[in-house]
Amino acid sequence: MTSVAFHPAAQRELITSAKFYEDRAPGLGADFIRQVERAVAQISANPESGPAFAQNIRRRLLPRFPFAILYQLSGEELRVLAIMHLRRRPGYWKSRLRDQNIEHKS
Repeated sequence: MTSVAFHPAAQRELITSAKFYEDRAPGLGADFIRQVERAVAQISANPESGPAFAQNIRRRLLPRFPFAILYQLSGEELRVLAIMHLRRRPGYWKSRLRDQNIEHKS
């Protein structure tokens, strides 16, 4: 299993999106978080399972929600760059490739 590190902006996207869904329907925000956690665990177990998206970035779509997890492998570390909404601002996350400020989660 690969260690996981979240970019601070990806962590904020996770929290903001979960709050949005929770405001829409009680329990939906928690469902969103569970889907992200499940996908990250699956990616961590098999990091090269996600299709190549851009450069050395891979993408994992979330079931039930219009989001994708964008990540890259850096040695033995899985770096989550974005919890990206699929219908908003494509490419906004690219500046994060230069940012080494990643928070470790496991």
